[in-house]
Amino acid sequence: SLDDCCKDGKEKGLEFQDCTRLPLISESTTCRIAQEQCCAAVLEDNSCTNGINMAKDQGTCDTLLSGSTCETKTAKVCCECCLLGRAAEERGLSCEFSLSVSYQCGLVSRACCVDKTPENSTQEGSSSDAAQSNPSEKCKVGPGNCAQRCEGVACVCFRGYKLKPDGKNCDDINECLLGSHHCQPGERCINTLGSFRCQRVVSCGTGYELTDSNSCKDIDECETGTHNCPQDFACQNIPGSFRCRPKVQCRAGFIQDALGSCIDINECLSASGPCPPGQVCFNTVGSYTCQRNSLSCGRGYHLNEEGTRCVDIDECALPDNACAGHGCVNVLGSYRCECKSGFTFNSISRVCEGESPCSSQHSFSFSLYFKTHYVSSTRRSLSNPCSQECANVYGSYQCYCRRGYQLSDVDGITCEDIDECALPTGGHICSYRCHNTPGSFHCTCPAKGYTLALNGRSCQDVDECVTGTHTCSETESCFNVQGGLRCLSFECPPNYRRSGETRARVDRSDTIRCIKSCQPNDISCVLDPVHSISHTVISLPTFREFTKPEEIVFLRSVPPSHHPHMDSPEIIYDILEGNVQNSFDIIKRSEHGMVVGVVRQVKPLVGPVSSVLKLAMNYVTNGVVSHRNIINVHIYVSEFWF
Repeated sequence: SLDDCCKDGKEKGLEFQDCTRLPLISESTTCRIAQEQCCAAVLEDNSCTNGINMAKDQGTCDTLLSGSTCETKTAKVCCECCLLGRAAEERGLSCEFSLSVSYQCGLVSRACCVDKTPENSTQEGSSSDAAQSNPSEKCKVGPGNCAQRCEGVACVCFRGYKLKPDGKNCDDINECLLGSHHCQPGERCINTLGSFRCQRVVSCGTGYELTDSNSCKDIDECETGTHNCPQDFACQNIPGSFRCRPKVQCRAGFIQDALGSCIDINECLSASGPCPPGQVCFNTVGSYTCQRNSLSCGRGYHLNEEGTRCVDIDECALPDNACAGHGCVNVLGSYRCECKSGFTFNSISRVCEGESPCSSQHSFSFSLYFKTHYVSSTRRSLSNPCSQECANVYGSYQCYCRRGYQLSDVDGITCEDIDECALPTGGHICSYRCHNTPGSFHCTCPAKGYTLALNGRSCQDVDECVTGTHTCSETESCFNVQGGLRCLSFECPPNYRRSGETRARVDRSDTIRCIKSCQPNDISCVLDPVHSISHTVISLPTFREFTKPEEIVFLRSVPPSHHPHMDSPEIIYDILEGNVQNSFDIIKRSEHGMVVGVVRQVKPLVGPVSSVLKLAMNYVTNGVVSHRNIINVHIYVSEFWF
């Protein structure tokens, strides 16, 4: 439509382009005329406003006398006509003087005659460039009258706006083009309606976004739905990133490994031991039990009060009078009777009997065997043959080991170190690398780019972009990747300029977008369907277990405007380059009435790998690509899987 042609011309005029050599947006001659005239009107309006401001501020137009360009001549005319109006006001003459000047000069002179306070142009906006048609009639605000404010009989604009030549409506002042902003070095001026804002040139880093207040704000991937946590995992936001936590939480007595599995805790291996003295700990699934020591004492012995060892029974002290009036002598594990004259001690029946020719010999033999066996056993226990801990039992001993060791199956006395890293669950104890030590183990992380978490097992990526430990220059953007960073600088190709927004939205932080900006009369550029080129960076781990596709990039599209009588364009997504080993694909789905392209990783990649995945978002109308956005996804795959 002609409105679109005029709007494009105005935009080119605000950029101070040559209105006679504008890039055409249509082959229509009428559209070309609308572009040029609307562009010229903007330039003429700006020049005239500059001339009026010079007349008000300096009271002279001398600096414009030597200029020869059209803009300078226009500014000179408006400046001098404004001085005419100010002179009439100072002499008490009517502002409606009848000099044969041009229509524009008459408007300017009357406006300057009425508005003689230059403060209005700096505090509240540009003064009126034209008075109301009837100078005695007060102005009003509303449709057909003043668009923003009125003072007396003249329309005025708010700060950040300037009055149009019609004397009623107001146009935004582009402070960025005029250089009237106060942005610091390293900041970019962005024009807004009635004002402007300064935005940092260096980006915030992965996982953060730049706010309107020029500060970096963490992106909550869990809230925005841009995470890739599996269905049985819950997303937990952390500064600059997110974590996938298993939804199933382990109950008491279990610990969760890196894959979310619940592993039983062996409480019996704790340093202090959960059971009181005299009891043995037995681990169970999710818990433990304590039982009294199961020592079995032989004849003549019984357990002490603590239940830790066998002690001798003093049979001679018992009330049953073991020797029936004969002398009683207690020995370890037994007793003997010193029989009276004419009696001998029967070691089997353990009573004193009348002497017999054979009993003495048998008694001596038994007693010798018993003493020899006992003394031999006692000496062996006192020498502590166990390598760590020894428990004495009647007639023998029992070896056991400290935490982190196990008893050898070969000799039953040697304690061997348990290699926790080699156990079936050892691969899940540490997120990166497990190191066995005598009786224990410890976890480590890669030497650079990671730090060990507080749990002593997991590795966390160090975001050098947030901590400020990067070495990126002012012209480069810092992008955090797992285990490191990348200093990248994206420049727009010829016929493109950097922009803060585009019709193709990529749901990743730090997206650089370039929008087409053709040179004058460059028809081939105008006809090129590529409207924008974007760059974004993502970091991926080396998946240890790849069970299903991982969604990594979301492309949300807003179709370009089209004629109401034409069919809505069909959006087709495509991968053009950089699909390493066909590890990625792209699918299309609808979310809340919007077409979304989802880039997925369908095959595992073993890092380190870097690639630029070139994507295309095509808008197809009647079988022809009328509009295309190119998205370059810079992918960095870490060599580590966590």
